[in-house]
Amino acid sequence: MSDPDVAVLRQTIHGADASELAAAIRERLPDRSVALARTPAEERELLSAARVAVGLHIDESQLAAAENLELFACVFAGTGHLPREALADRGVAVTNASGVHGPTIAEHVVGSMITHAHGWPQAQRQQARREWRSYETREVYGSTVAVVGLGAIGSAVVDRLEPFGVKTVGVRYSPEKEGPTDEVYGFDAFHEAIAEAEFVVLACPLTEATRGLVDADALRTMRADAVLINVARGAVVDTDALVAALQKSRLGGAALDVTDPEPLPEDHPLWGLGNVTITPHNAGHTPEYYDRVADILAENVDRLDADAELRNRVE
Repeated sequence: MSDPDVAVLRQTIHGADASELAAAIRERLPDRSVALARTPAEERELLSAARVAVGLHIDESQLAAAENLELFACVFAGTGHLPREALADRGVAVTNASGVHGPTIAEHVVGSMITHAHGWPQAQRQQARREWRSYETREVYGSTVAVVGLGAIGSAVVDRLEPFGVKTVGVRYSPEKEGPTDEVYGFDAFHEAIAEAEFVVLACPLTEATRGLVDADALRTMRADAVLINVARGAVVDTDALVAALQKSRLGGAALDVTDPEPLPEDHPLWGLGNVTITPHNAGHTPEYYDRVADILAENVDRLDADAELRNRVE
């Protein structure tokens, strides 16, 4: 096996294996050698020679043998699982896949808003019973939407809400940076940001600041007809408090792509609530995933050659 420019490590995302990613990278970098590892031994061999590696994981034992490695391109947006300190000590830059999920998760969020506003879960239950009976609905148009987290995903959500004529309120760590929303608050003003929103969208990372952010107190602040949409992490929400609020009609509904615990146990009360829609951490699923990862990687290989700032570099 000759020394590659790019080593593609073993991985499977959304049912697509690493061979599809390797093909996408080769298409974008036809003048580069792109090698695909299929076994642990091949990974070790390729990492010992490659300048760039792309994958889900790299451990410290693999890194120790990666003498020529300059860039590890993680195919996840999150990099907390990586040996960041060891990578930094060896001078290996790390990039992530931030932005890859933006279009599909934003569509999921908008679809969830429409689903709950127009009562489609109620329609499905009635259809299953072959019951023709009118029910109340409302509009997304003209509503207020709070988006918690204004990174790539939150910004994509705001962008796709523009045709709906909504008022948008953003929450971010550094409100002085402003953002794409009509108003921007810091996390210290979280309650003020969500108080008047018909829809509260969670698109923030899970940190010590956001763990349990939507607790019983926050749910009391939210409107009784509000819909909570979580495409962040399950632990951003206090699940017991959410169940209680939904059962007691203190909240209009919830669209949960992530839960705590996850997977959600079969006997969990969330499954039985008619004002809840649940998807199995599926909002980021897209057949375009590897193509978008390959776009970022190809651009960064050129930037690496030019000694330029890397796109999506994780500091």
